[in-house]
Amino acid sequence: MVIGRMDMVIKDVLKEELNNSKKMKTSYKRELKKLPKGSLIRKKIKGSDYYYIITRNNGKVHFSYKGKKVSDKLIEKYKNAKEYRAKYRNLLSKVKKQIKFLKGTLRGREPI
Repeated sequence: MVIGRMDMVIKDVLKEELNNSKKMKTSYKRELKKLPKGSLIRKKIKGSDYYYIITRNNGKVHFSYKGKKVSDKLIEKYKNAKEYRAKYRNLLSKVKKQIKFLKGTLRGREPI
């Protein structure tokens, strides 16, 4: 009788953790969408530096010319975006694995 209650408590905790993980997944995706698209790169052509924003569109790489000089603010913006993008992608990957694990655990077979 006590074991049955323990099972229910554990399942409730797992369900709550699954819901929290789903909320975190949504939050990470939302934060990723807020970041500017693409990356700022510098190409050296014939001894001069040129800045481009590089993006992917339908599997193709596109370069948008930004000029010979760009503001430090723009460089910092894309540098931070790159760091945050890596951070959120890593967290998103971990939370997806956690969701998969929790779903599998909750779906597990009941003891006979």
